[in-house]
Amino acid sequence: MTKRMPARHIPSDQPAQALPRRSVLKFASLAGAGVLFAPALAACAGPKGSANSAASGAAASGGSISIVLNRNLVSLDNKLNQYDAAVTVQRAVREALTKIGDDLTPQLVLAESFEQTEPTVWTVKLRGDIHYSDKTPVTVEDVETALKLYFEVKAGYVASQFPEQPKLKKIDDRTFTLTTTKPVASLNSLMSNILITPAKDNKAEELGTGLGTGPYTIADASSGTGTYRLVKNPNYWGEAPKLDEIKVSYQEEEGARVIAITSGQADVIDTITPESAAKLKTDANIDVVETPGTRLIHLFYNFRKPASHPLANPKVREALSYAIDHESLIKALMNGQVTSAEGVVPKTLAGFAKTGEFSFDPAKAKSMLAAEGASGLKVRIIWEDSEFAGASRVLEAVAQMLSDVGVTAELKMIPKGGEINAWRRGESGDWDILGNGYGNQTGLALTNLQGQYGGTAEKEKTRDSYHGFVVPEVTALLDQAAAEADEAKRDDLLKQAQEKIWALWPAMWAWTPNNVLAKRKRVTALKLRATNAYDLGSVAVSA
Repeated sequence: MTKRMPARHIPSDQPAQALPRRSVLKFASLAGAGVLFAPALAACAGPKGSANSAASGAAASGGSISIVLNRNLVSLDNKLNQYDAAVTVQRAVREALTKIGDDLTPQLVLAESFEQTEPTVWTVKLRGDIHYSDKTPVTVEDVETALKLYFEVKAGYVASQFPEQPKLKKIDDRTFTLTTTKPVASLNSLMSNILITPAKDNKAEELGTGLGTGPYTIADASSGTGTYRLVKNPNYWGEAPKLDEIKVSYQEEEGARVIAITSGQADVIDTITPESAAKLKTDANIDVVETPGTRLIHLFYNFRKPASHPLANPKVREALSYAIDHESLIKALMNGQVTSAEGVVPKTLAGFAKTGEFSFDPAKAKSMLAAEGASGLKVRIIWEDSEFAGASRVLEAVAQMLSDVGVTAELKMIPKGGEINAWRRGESGDWDILGNGYGNQTGLALTNLQGQYGGTAEKEKTRDSYHGFVVPEVTALLDQAAAEADEAKRDDLLKQAQEKIWALWPAMWAWTPNNVLAKRKRVTALKLRATNAYDLGSVAVSA
């Protein structure tokens, strides 16, 4: 039976100061009350705005908007880019065979049909009306090249989510098959992350310019400064986009981004801290949009440690988790806008299984560390600047909580710009705990599980496993789940895998934040998905 799809109609990197944990959390509560960002928000007085209120005035075609991201968008494809909010901009220029819709299920885009015709074979037919912005047609060879290059790029983020690389065989000018050695039941979802560009211009690297099939084209691009200007694609094969121009930039200082949107210099800002969101809700000209998220953020252990290292012991990893007062962190630093994990993937994903909860018990942490001979442990915590909202303050508080149980934590923030990949691979220095976000653009728990916990010895040879997590028993269960067509049986296999992963304590703490962005009310038809992305082709501005 074939499977059919619905059609598409700052602090420094030095060790934390010896400030009591209560002081950090008290300071954070003042920030939540508006003290920290008072200068930036001085002009925000007014009646409280609804997160989903309609903009005044009717939507009109034309006009432009300015989007200010909190991280540098270094490319307009996603071979290496793990920042899920960037997908919005990337897919305005380049599209895939499928996309993940509002209900987190795959929908057709460049493909007219995408069907599982045999257990290990999917048959795909390209739409007859698709073309690039220069009117040249999309070919089967373009798809084949794109798929190949995603797997060739070093430390490829998207490729790591596939259980194996599908083999493409051309049938005719519009039809091809994707064949795997084992069934891959989620291949139509996974292919939503393979963005298509002309084969002759594609490379095994991040692309900052070039042609795409999307509703917008690149007028100007500077990956170094993270600034782009997109203009309406007059030759778009689908429904014409509403806006004439979109300006994209980034500003790492949240206070500056808040000033930009309150003053009207920016129309949309993303990934804002809870305290900024609370204050922006009081501005009559701004909407704060929130949705449940699919992004996992965790304090993940380095699984490349030698067997003699304390962190190679799962009991030591478990002990450290009891030092983290996550409820206080959520209340004081995150304003209640995140959910502590109850498993190893976000519970918003299909296939999630609840495997446990994180508990705060410093006495138990001390006792377990002593029992395992790990008293006086020293750890290095690394993270990339702006990896998640309020990262520096959260990790400073975490370091002080560890200090309360006798563990010394060195904090090292890695500047934005790509160096974090070398650190994660162990090429720039040693570390013990990584503050890292893992976005999900398929809506499937299997995607996270295979990308994070499906490591193999072969992947680890090239440092392409997820920080050294290689557990053959877990990988075997995930491979079986990926090949299982029966949903109930697949979910049972996923549950078994998630239980085994949890028992290994891969993270000191993990959580899922709500997606939060702010927009001027003149911006209409912006529908934020759980994947923290939206269709720029549908966005308009009021007359």
